Amino acid sequence: MPHDGWHPHDDETRHHHSPPTRRAVLVATTLLPFGAASAQSVDAGQRIADAADHFLGTLDDGQRKKALIAFDSGNRVDWHYVPRSRPGLGLGEMRPVQAAGARALFATVLNERGLQLLDGVRLLEAVLRESQGSFRDPDGYYVSVFGIPGRSPWGWRFEGHHLSLNVALPAAGHVAVTPFFAGAHPATVRDGSHRGFRLLGPAEDIARQLMAGLTETQKRTAIISQRSFGEIVASPQRERDLGQPRGLELAALDSPQRSLIEALMDRFLGMLAPDLAAAQKRRVSDQGFTALRFAWAGSLTPGEAHYFRIHGPATVIEYDNTQNGANHIHSVWRDLAADFGNDALADHYRRQPHR
Repeated sequence: MPHDGWHPHDDETRHHHSPPTRRAVLVATTLLPFGAASAQSVDAGQRIADAADHFLGTLDDGQRKKALIAFDSGNRVDWHYVPRSRPGLGLGEMRPVQAAGARALFATVLNERGLQLLDGVRLLEAVLRESQGSFRDPDGYYVSVFGIPGRSPWGWRFEGHHLSLNVALPAAGHVAVTPFFAGAHPATVRDGSHRGFRLLGPAEDIARQLMAGLTETQKRTAIISQRSFGEIVASPQRERDLGQPRGLELAALDSPQRSLIEALMDRFLGMLAPDLAAAQKRRVSDQGFTALRFAWAGSLTPGEAHYFRIHGPATVIEYDNTQNGANHIHSVWRDLAADFGNDALADHYRRQPHR
């Protein structure tokens, strides 16, 4: 497979209502280079705005007041994945038609596998509810709309425990979808009706396959610590702690090994709607695919604490499974140059000063 461009395998991969369906999956940002908006990206912006307008139109005045937040509010960049109170309108506060409108909004950015990820996170929250109590709530996930749909800049977020999907449309033709976080606790459901369910398991399986196929020299370079980190490094406000990319440069991999890296990245990028996924894959290629580095920390024994990441000039994908006896995953995809659409937003403000 030539690697002057990237061509991954687009395979697959606090009120309680009905639980989400049982499905597996994982996570993201997409940003079209400023000045290079495609017809697809323009269409994406329109379909996202139309869906947001439709969703807001189903709400009553009180609900709309909860859901709508100023774009320049500090809340827009105050993302997190821990259990905490959140602004926005919760799923548990929505009537069925409103919840359907919210899901239709999510479907403008995510494909079916991405929607399954949202379902899976909420399913695991229901699993935790059974063992830990009612403070775990599969309907405790909130939609916030920042600004006015279709009027740049604007955006929206869907967030709750172990989930944060941040969508920004900073200027015409630009769609950003990071930070995108997904967690899984338990990583493997060990009992009950969902026994064996592994929401984020496919990414781990691919990473382990990659590590098993490395030469000893490659493995020594890829392993950056004998202990896992216990948490993703690029958590909120900590992205600078990553430092320079470390680990095994992809230029040192052969074609089958690179194919596994592509498959691993597709577990994240491959959850987006086709046009947005294609744009993000171009963005990764433009950064230089072979300049990315793959790193591992912790044990190579299944069931023990481990961590891995792909890190390059702007892209970082992290996956940590350390907590709760290595049965609790945190994963994130960030674009360090364009989270929340910040690079295109800065250019937009330079071109069209806002007061």
